[in-house]
Amino acid sequence: MEHIVFAHDLTKADRVVLETLATDYSDHLKTKDSQVPPDSAYASASDTEATETTGTKETGATSTYTHGSAKGGVNKDVAGVSQRKSATRTSEAITRLSALNDPTSPSFEPTITNFFDLADLQSFTWLPSSVLNAYTQWASSLIRVPTDILMITHLLLYFSTTVPSALYLLFIRFSWPHAVLHAVINGWYVGTYTLMMHQHIHMRGILTRDKLWTRLFDAVFPYLLDPLMGHTWNSYYYHHVKHHHVEGNGPDDLSSTIRYQRDELSEFLKYVGRFYFLVWLDLPLYFMRKGRYVEGAKAAFWEYASYAMYVFLWKYAPGGGKATFWTLVLPFLVLRVALMAGNWGQHAFVDDEEPESDYRSSVTLVDVASNRHCYNDGYHTSHHLNPLRHWREHPVAFLKGKETYAAENALVFHNIDYMMVTVRLLRKDYMTLAKCLVPIGEFQMNMTLEERAAYLQRKTRRFSEEEIKAKFGKKAN
Repeated sequence: MEHIVFAHDLTKADRVVLETLATDYSDHLKTKDSQVPPDSAYASASDTEATETTGTKETGATSTYTHGSAKGGVNKDVAGVSQRKSATRTSEAITRLSALNDPTSPSFEPTITNFFDLADLQSFTWLPSSVLNAYTQWASSLIRVPTDILMITHLLLYFSTTVPSALYLLFIRFSWPHAVLHAVINGWYVGTYTLMMHQHIHMRGILTRDKLWTRLFDAVFPYLLDPLMGHTWNSYYYHHVKHHHVEGNGPDDLSSTIRYQRDELSEFLKYVGRFYFLVWLDLPLYFMRKGRYVEGAKAAFWEYASYAMYVFLWKYAPGGGKATFWTLVLPFLVLRVALMAGNWGQHAFVDDEEPESDYRSSVTLVDVASNRHCYNDGYHTSHHLNPLRHWREHPVAFLKGKETYAAENALVFHNIDYMMVTVRLLRKDYMTLAKCLVPIGEFQMNMTLEERAAYLQRKTRRFSEEEIKAKFGKKAN
């Protein structure tokens, strides 16, 4: 319990999830403490009869624990109370989080900005409630899902900063201070933008379909913003939706981690290098091998058209090569490394018995960077279980499936993001990763910190081709 950290800026949903898991673990430890060895000197009558009253932060309820008997073993009454408390606590958490997502509920809270919750915005004396309410009402009329006002906020931000800045550098006047500032600010935007587009490519849009102009804008804006954020046209859709989610980190997944030793820098460099230099060829060929020729042709066309656009602007834009590099090429070069570093962290821990299981080949992160700033990207297992699940529904879905996650020995980390998972792995810092692991289920909860570290290390081992054939069967052919 001493290693579980509640960051002050966790989302409301993440705080509820982490409190639920932490209290489950705390109750397990108390139940375990009630186990007294046979013939123990401490197994006195007074110990047997002693009781302890504790409270939970979430419900405020109190429960009475009876310490173990002289015969040893876990007291069944204690275990039963603990299980009932966990079920009640989880049910209450699900109800609470579901209400936050339900526009018909008095507790409904749309996400307006990633930095502040609705209650924070309402508390600011400098922000008139009339302005906040007017913006919320206006943005709600444009967005497809009522919770997603944040996406309107971000589109306004990108079109008022990134777009005019890039156009100025490319077509009016290039200057080094402006170019560097543009790159820094865009680098700050790109994670949030990419995960907004992650929602876009899975939902086939984020704006309401009720208006013609929003349907048109929804279809067109990625062709302007994607290159400025480092994405080639439609490559995210074809690689992620049409390829990665079809293969699921299996042997035919071009971004699969199973053929690499996931805590070796040399292996990581090979992994990134393959994608970095060859995805322009690998992805179209993948579709061709699968007999999906139209998708292969489309993937190739949009990738090569993006390169042609870079060359054209490099040669003919008034800002020339310098402006093209800083506004288009540099974001492209950086993002491709970031995407693979993130995917490495998402799929670094793969179970050697059931590597096909989404529960055992991906992870869940309860952290600020992934979930507050990147649309609950930390709930990666939930996303693989249902790629069409809306981002605000991931914490609810996780709690609803908590017992299954535990039974499958799924991995849940906190206070760490995917990039730092990758960094810690490459440093072989399994003790830090073990401290970030939130134990779920009796198997993990009974581990010592050292055992958790060893358990995680076993899951980063490279699969041989023989193992891949044995574990994946026809998928490996």
